[in-house]
Amino acid sequence: MLHRRSPLAAIAAAAGLALIAPTAAHADTFTPGSAGLGDPYFPHAGNGGYDVAHYDLALRFDPKSRHLSATATITATATQGLSRFNLDYSGPKIKKVEVNGKKAAYKRKGQELVVTPASGLPSGEEFTVKVSYAGKPRAINDPSLGKEGWINTKDGAVVLSEPDGARSWFPANDNPADKATYTFTVSTPVGLTVLANGEPTNPGISSVRNGWTTVKWEMKEPMATYLATVAIGKFRVTEGTVNGVLNLTAYDPSVAKTSKYLHRTTAKVVGWGSKVFGNYPFSSTGGIGDKIGVQYALETQGRPVYDGGPTNDLEIVHELAHQWFGNSVGLRSWKDIWLNEGFATYAEWLYEEQHGGPSAEKTFAGLYKNKKDFWKIKTGDPGMKNMFDWDAVYQRGAMTLHALRKKIGDETFFSLLKTWTERNRHATAITRDFIDLAEELSGQELDPLFDAWLYQSKKPAL
Repeated sequence: MLHRRSPLAAIAAAAGLALIAPTAAHADTFTPGSAGLGDPYFPHAGNGGYDVAHYDLALRFDPKSRHLSATATITATATQGLSRFNLDYSGPKIKKVEVNGKKAAYKRKGQELVVTPASGLPSGEEFTVKVSYAGKPRAINDPSLGKEGWINTKDGAVVLSEPDGARSWFPANDNPADKATYTFTVSTPVGLTVLANGEPTNPGISSVRNGWTTVKWEMKEPMATYLATVAIGKFRVTEGTVNGVLNLTAYDPSVAKTSKYLHRTTAKVVGWGSKVFGNYPFSSTGGIGDKIGVQYALETQGRPVYDGGPTNDLEIVHELAHQWFGNSVGLRSWKDIWLNEGFATYAEWLYEEQHGGPSAEKTFAGLYKNKKDFWKIKTGDPGMKNMFDWDAVYQRGAMTLHALRKKIGDETFFSLLKTWTERNRHATAITRDFIDLAEELSGQELDPLFDAWLYQSKKPAL
């Protein structure tokens, strides 16, 4: 490319002067990052002005006192010139905040931690935030969505954060659109087991000092904040492999004496899912059974958590299907929750169909007989209070997929499932992306079908 000398540069050269380029600090306009990302259901969740690459969470937890001492080191890139920025945080008292190794000013405002660095952060530059905090973390209790976040158990704690509970235990950009990798370094009294997402580094080896033991886990694939978990307690752990992937399952002995059922079924389902949905997207799989008292299971990335242990095969199928649909192919907006729950529910139908149970068509036909109330809530935009509605989001989400399967045929439909998980692996998507891909592969105009099944409050015509 030819570079032409500017008139100003020519004048300076003629005068024997040198131009001094503006510094980054002067070139950038520094403004505050937004205190939310505008999600229609959780407008204050997430923050503008930066993109997180990695969370390094160092935790020291004593189950007897329920006291947590922690340091979260966040590596991010500024997407604008930042004079200050926010983190989502509702956890224990903060002791210190540093940005790029220098003390930063901060204040807490509701669920926001507002951080003002010593100097502006230029757009495009990587920076680190280090937040030290200590106290007793508390779960978030939402009357519509239930209990989430840091949940104390009889002998430890378990983290279940969907949809916005991550802020209860670490400062974060708590929006599913901003995925990152994670390191967990967890110290507990000797005799307890620590599990987390990903894989343990130096498995079987932990440092012990003054009655405390420290272990480290790494989640190397991108993960949304709500899928991060740490489980602390007295667990019995089983290890193996499935298709060359580590399969690590664990049970609290008060829930089950052995994790053989969970371990064996996890391996079976991952093997099946890899054939139907494409390659398993993470470097490990497994599951955790513990007595938590929330009455739900959660698809925490790579290693789902089952309150009380899984009750049947289909519960395991559902949570493991999420590893493809919801975890690897993540949400960009919570109103598209059907992309998670509808797909995982339809995985149950497919599993039954292919393992001697009722066909997906029979299940669909039975549900289609439901009366008016079943069709009231819009599957594709159920509203925050109804985002986990069993009929509208789970069952009718699955029905939407079956209606699509009938419309485009089995060959195209099953190709669509694999193409969807392959093209969007470790990324995020919206419903429009799925419609566009379905139309691309089928060569059909599908907007009327999706409009009828996702965005109307009445029974679609067949």
